[in-house]
Amino acid sequence: MSERLRRGWISGLLVVAGFALRWFLVHIHPAFAGDSLVYGDLAKNMLLHHVYGFSEAGTVRPTLIRLPGYPVFLAGCFAVFGLENYAAAVWVQVVVDLVGWWWLSRLAGRLFGERAGLAALALGMLCPFTANYTAVALTETLVMFCAIVAMVGLERWMASGAGWSAWLWVIAVALMYGAMLRPDQGLFAVVIVVAMGWVSWKRAVWMPLGVMCVVMAVPFLLWGVRNERVMHVFQPLAPRFANDPGEGVTLGFNKWYRTWAIDFKATNDVYWNWDGDAVLMGDLAPRAIDNEQQRRETQRILDLYALRERSTPELEAALMRLADERVKAHPWRYYVYVPAMKVVNMWLRPRTELTDIPLDWWNFSAHERASWEALGLAVWCGVYLVLGMVGVWMWRSEGWGVMGWVCVSFVVLRCVLLWTIDNSEPRYTLECFPMVMLFGAFVFRKRRAATVAL
Repeated sequence: MSERLRRGWISGLLVVAGFALRWFLVHIHPAFAGDSLVYGDLAKNMLLHHVYGFSEAGTVRPTLIRLPGYPVFLAGCFAVFGLENYAAAVWVQVVVDLVGWWWLSRLAGRLFGERAGLAALALGMLCPFTANYTAVALTETLVMFCAIVAMVGLERWMASGAGWSAWLWVIAVALMYGAMLRPDQGLFAVVIVVAMGWVSWKRAVWMPLGVMCVVMAVPFLLWGVRNERVMHVFQPLAPRFANDPGEGVTLGFNKWYRTWAIDFKATNDVYWNWDGDAVLMGDLAPRAIDNEQQRRETQRILDLYALRERSTPELEAALMRLADERVKAHPWRYYVYVPAMKVVNMWLRPRTELTDIPLDWWNFSAHERASWEALGLAVWCGVYLVLGMVGVWMWRSEGWGVMGWVCVSFVVLRCVLLWTIDNSEPRYTLECFPMVMLFGAFVFRKRRAATVAL
C-alpha cells in the first residue's frame, strides 16, 4: 500500500471516528435549555413575526442583548427542517464541525507537512470538549469553524500574492460572521487584520485590505442603525451585561462576586441564580468571607434577598459597600489573584459542564466514580494543552511567521479578555482550541521537513 493511500485510509477512519463521537454526544445530550431557548425564541420570532425580539405575554418585545449571528443560523435551520427543530440544527453543526477540523488538518499539512496534517485531524476529530458543543444549540461550534476558515483563508491569501483574491472575501465573511456570533470574537478579527496590514505594507498593496475592512464593518453599522431606530440607542455590538436599554444592571453584586468567584460551580450556583433564584450561604466559597463581621453582613444581605429572590437598589448598594471593603483590604487578590485563577480554571477545569458529572468534581467522597471520570477528562484536556505549549515552543524556535504570530496573539488577547469578565465558564476558552490543535500538530511534523513560514 502506498504512503498516500495509507494516509487516505487513516484520514477516513479518523473522520468516521469523529462522526461516531459526535453521534454519541448528540444522542446522550439532555433536552435543550438556557441560552439555546433564548436563541431559539429570537429565531422563531424572526420567522413568524419578522421581529428580532422575545416572546412576552402574547407579544414580541424587541431586544439587542444578543447579536443576530446565531439566531439567523437557527432561523435558517427552522425554515428548512421545521420550527423549533433543534435536533436538525445540531446535526448541521456536526457536519460543520467535521468540515472545520478537516480544513484545519489541510492547513497544518501545508504549513508543517502531511504527518502534522494527519495529527491535526486526529486532534480535531477526537476532541470530546469541542465535539460536545455540536450537541447543543450554542455558538461555540460555529465560532471555531469561522476561526478555522479565517486562518485557512489567511494562509491561502498570502500564498496567492496578498492582493485581490477570492480568499480575501472568505476571510471577510468568516471574521464578520464570527463576530456576529460572539462579539468577543472581534479580537480575532483585529489580530487577522493587523497581520494582513503587515503583509500589505511589506508588499505595498493596501487597497484590498481597506475594501475588506469596509465590507466587514457594514453589518455592524446596520445593526447599530437598527438598534438606534428600534431601541433608541446606538449599539453596534452587544452590551457587556446583556441588558436592554432601561433594564437595571446588578453592579453591586457583580463587583462583590468578582472579589471571590473563580470556578464554574460559583457561576452555576450564584452568578446565574442572582436576581431570580435562591442564593444561599452554603453556595459561597470560603474566600467570599474574610472575618466574622463580613459573615454577618453577607448573611443579612442574603436573608433580605431570600424574601423575594430579586435584587433591589438597597441590596445592590449593600453589596457594593461590602465589595469596596474587600477590595480595599485585599487589592492584590481582587486585581490579580482571583482573575488569574479564574483564567487558569477555565483552561484546566475538567470540561464536565455538558455532562451529568457533578460540578464539585473534586468531592470523591460524595461521588467517587464521577470524580474519577472528571479527573480522566482533566488529564485528556491536559494532554491537548501540553501538546499545544510544546508545539508553541518548537514552532517559535524555528520561526513561526505570520500565522504563528496570529495564533499566539489571539490566545494571549483572549486570556486578557477573560481576565476582565465576571463569570468563569470553561467554554470561553474553546475559541482558542483551533490554535491549540495547530500548535499541537507541529509536534508531530517530520523533523527534517522544512516548515513554511507563513
